[in-house]
Amino acid sequence: MIWDIIIAPFADFGFMRRALFGCIVISISATPVGVFLMLRRMSLTGDAMAHAILPGAAMGYLVAGLSLGPMTIGGLIAGMTVALLSGFVARVTALREDASLAAFYLISLALGVLIVSTRGSNVDLMHVLFGTVLALDDATLVLLCSIASLSIMILAVLFRPLVMECADPQFLRSVSGLSAVTHFTFLALVVLNLVGGFHALGTLMAVGIMILPAAAAGFWAISIGGLISAAIVIAMLSSLIGLLFSYYYSLPSGPAIILVAGIAYGVSLIFGPKGGLAGRALPRPHFES
Repeated sequence: MIWDIIIAPFADFGFMRRALFGCIVISISATPVGVFLMLRRMSLTGDAMAHAILPGAAMGYLVAGLSLGPMTIGGLIAGMTVALLSGFVARVTALREDASLAAFYLISLALGVLIVSTRGSNVDLMHVLFGTVLALDDATLVLLCSIASLSIMILAVLFRPLVMECADPQFLRSVSGLSAVTHFTFLALVVLNLVGGFHALGTLMAVGIMILPAAAAGFWAISIGGLISAAIVIAMLSSLIGLLFSYYYSLPSGPAIILVAGIAYGVSLIFGPKGGLAGRALPRPHFES
């Protein structure tokens, strides 16, 4: 029974195995970044950056079609450009960084959709926006593994400054010169993982696998290590269940995975022991004298 329902689709079809492997790699790479985005209260920044990579990926598509290299390079350039421009505008004008980032990402989203629409079909536009996780090839898997390896190494090196910046950024600025380096390296890491997730889940869905498991993990763990571990497990299970739903019910794979992650967030919101609604509704024991 378990073999027929859960294991057989991956045992029988290579594209399902590659899709699951790619999603597991993205889960290991992107969800720890999502945890730090959540702790730094920058979750919406991740969403903005996901849209910011679209015009670069679209330019790569315009030059070489649905080609891995040009779209990856274009997405990286566009994402980093928007991150730097939004920071620059916030520092030289009265506009706050979140407002400038919102403005740039809306422009980027419109420009990217326009570029893809002028060259390709509606199918190509859907591939760029929602991904092609069931069509991952070996070259894309190598890219995802490379991004995951680099992300893990960078997070290991910057773990202490990142934790300190989450807790007290002013203190980090006062005792260390690593504050600016940590901030911009972390933004580069966000862009890098979004570009990797873009190839599997598209620009609109890539941020979902980064943020939703991290938000759900907040109801199950308190320590940063616990948050990262819980987020990775939730992301992997969401990928597995989402792919199975896609297989059995002919659903789009990327949205199915993110929807399952959203359901995991809803369940965690209700039943999570660390601040969930059910736990808050239960009467708490009182000390007796």
